[in-house]
Amino acid sequence: MPSIEIQVLEGVFSDEEKAEIIRRVTDAFGSVAGETIRNGTSVRIFEALSGSWGYAGQVLTTSDALAMKAKG
Repeated sequence: MPSIEIQVLEGVFSDEEKAEIIRRVTDAFGSVAGETIRNGTSVRIFEALSGSWGYAGQVLTTSDALAMKAKG
């Protein structure tokens, strides 16, 4: 069945937020794929270490990601 992987920087999302992301991604995928496939969908969140992720040639840290998250 489908497997969805999400990568984020460590320390940006709480356990509660990660659980909500998993629920909502599963529901969104299921709304397109159907309930049977939704029920077999796996979602995993992987956390990369602060400073080990780059975006547009710039190294990102947890502080950077938290600042982006705060902007909404």
